[in-house]
Amino acid sequence: MAFDRSERPRVPRAIKILIAGGFGAGKTTMVGAVSETRPLRTEEILTDRSVGIDDLTSVEGKRTTTVAMDFGRITLNDEYVLYLFGTPGQERFWFVWDELAEGALGAVILADTRRLSDCFPSVDYFERRGTPFVVAVNCFDGAPSYEVDEVRLALQLAPSIPILLCDARKRDSSREVLITLVKHSARLRAEPVG
Repeated sequence: MAFDRSERPRVPRAIKILIAGGFGAGKTTMVGAVSETRPLRTEEILTDRSVGIDDLTSVEGKRTTTVAMDFGRITLNDEYVLYLFGTPGQERFWFVWDELAEGALGAVILADTRRLSDCFPSVDYFERRGTPFVVAVNCFDGAPSYEVDEVRLALQLAPSIPILLCDARKRDSSREVLITLVKHSARLRAEPVG
């Protein structure tokens, strides 16, 4: 009995994406907003033990923090499923980044204009690894707004790196950021090495 391969269901290609950025930039929110499954979260309540360690400037209302990762999934189409890994934002948890980054197609760096300098460690990390990334400026209510070119200049990013304005709370906005990253990474992989 011969097996007809055309009758076999297509298995979508799994793509690993990191969601990175500074403490309180909205990584957990983005994973939760866009994931089609209930996201896995490793959040812990901030306690008085983090006083002097975690800088709550401009995020005074923050009550929890990611200590390992967030995980979610989104199906883009019949061909691609994205597996999202939100990284912890605080320096003391950066040791998990190497494990999370292994095999990733690329990364979204979420930027908060109230704390834009918090993006530098993420930018440096992905540049050193040669990992494609995009910057998504999370437009928080009441936060200063800047043009994309101003953000590019402040973060010292090359013109080839996409920068988008987004609302990490909204599925469509977050989905657009992820699609932009996938396209950007595909473009980079198609460029001749030289």
